[in-house]
Order: sequence, then C-alpha cells, then structure tokens
Amino acid sequence: MSTSDTSERLIESTRELLWERGYVGTSPKAIQQRAGAGQGSMYHHFSGKPDLALAAIRRTAQEMRGKAEQQLGGPGTAVERITAYLRRERDVLKGCPVGRLTQDPDVMADAALRAPVDETFVWLRGRLAEVLAEGVARGELSAGLDPAVTAATVVAVLQGGYVLARAAGSPAPFEEAVDGVLGLLAAQSA
Repeated sequence: MSTSDTSERLIESTRELLWERGYVGTSPKAIQQRAGAGQGSMYHHFSGKPDLALAAIRRTAQEMRGKAEQQLGGPGTAVERITAYLRRERDVLKGCPVGRLTQDPDVMADAALRAPVDETFVWLRGRLAEVLAEGVARGELSAGLDPAVTAATVVAVLQGGYVLARAAGSPAPFEEAVDGVLGLLAAQSA
C-alpha cells in the first residue's frame, strides 16, 4: 500500500467522521481506526488532527464546487442552469456537507478551518452572480435584477431549505423553498 493511499484513506475517513460526529467527536484514534492506519502513518502525513481536518474540509469544499460547476457551467439559459443546480440529486436530509460545518462551533472558532467554508460560499455566490449577470446581459432576465443580491438569496434559500427539511424529517420543505426561489427568478424573466 502506497503512502498516497494511506493519506487518501486518512482524508476520506476524516471527512466521514466530521460529517457524522463533528470536529470534537472526531478523535485521531477514530480516524486511524476507520482509515486502517497507525498513529505513525497519520503523523507522517499530517501534523495532527487540525491539519487533517483542514485537508478533509478543503476536499469537501472542492467536491461541492465541482458538482455545482457541472450545472452552472452547463448549457442553457441562466434560469435553466440555476434550476439544474438547485434540482440536482442531493441527500437533503443529511444537509449540505459544507453548510453543516457552519454549525460546528469548533470549526467556526478556528480561522484556518473556517476559511475553506467561507471561501466556498463566497465562490458559490460569485458563480451564481456571474450566471445571473449573463442572463441579464443576454436579455433573459430583467435589467433591474441585481445579480449579487439575487445570488445571495439563492444560496440562503438553498441552505435554509436544508435546515427546514432536517427539522421536518422530510425533503418537502427543501423542495418548496427551491420551487419558491425558482418562481421568483421566473418572475424576473424578460
């Protein structure tokens, strides 16, 4: 087994444990057990739990950006691309893998761990604003639409939809929130 395989298993195990247990509940021992790696291997690749958690959070953020870009960078009008993004298959009841990190006080208290979370949401708002600005420029959307404010609204509705769905134990509130924001966008169609 190569050292890159071990490093990969450590990162993936940390991603899973952060998701399941949060930062405090993710011990180095649990990471090592799940990854099938010894303490020496972990500290060979990473300086400690914070370093490994940062690698895991960056990986999760990178994955989320890649999935979002598949729809946002795809074919179609601005509203069609945003619709594809909002309606893509998700495990709604588990919540957003990046958004859930904002509910972890230990991640939010650490500037280094919080940074990739914030960067991901800044990127997402910016990318959505670009798509909306393209729609305005092509005459698909009302000239009065503010792409940056609308993008922030789309992200807030998406994250809020996850929260409502988890609270209800049903994806229905998420789907209603998405329907609502898409209705608002449709009303801005030129």
